[in-house]
Amino acid sequence: MSLLSFLNQKKRYLLKRENIYFILLIITIFSLDRLSKIEIINNFSDTNYYINNFINLNLIWNTGIGFGLMSSDSSLFYNIVTILVGSVILILFYVTILSESLDRFIYSIIIGGAFGNFYDRLTYSAVPDFIDLHFNNFHWFTFNVADIFITLGIMAFIIKGFFVNKLKDEKI
Repeated sequence: MSLLSFLNQKKRYLLKRENIYFILLIITIFSLDRLSKIEIINNFSDTNYYINNFINLNLIWNTGIGFGLMSSDSSLFYNIVTILVGSVILILFYVTILSESLDRFIYSIIIGGAFGNFYDRLTYSAVPDFIDLHFNNFHWFTFNVADIFITLGIMAFIIKGFFVNKLKDEKI
């Protein structure tokens, strides 16, 4: 089988109706993330906005991975992390195409968020984080809409792993 015929076969499979819904979910999550970040960058870049006693909007440029972990001033480290993130997105997209519907849904949520942050890494060389949750003087990591979807997807994946697999084991 030639590479061209392999790619044509995968293209036909990717464009099936059921896969289109998951692609639209990824695009929707990516778009929500982009719109929120554009709004924050254009209107809140120099000021903190206090919503209530628990939530602030405060723009922070994150060069690390999720929630500011592994931030570094090294461009080599940043580029390696960016390549790794891009590779994980591609692998996860491929796994999504081959998975069952529930897994596709979960992976699509993660991909939509990850793609939003990956886009920022390529465009701005950093990811704009702006949601600051806090209680008194304890502040959680500052995050963005993409991080919310990535976290929800990972939580759903873990919950599915515990409960769905346990239900399957009990039926056997």
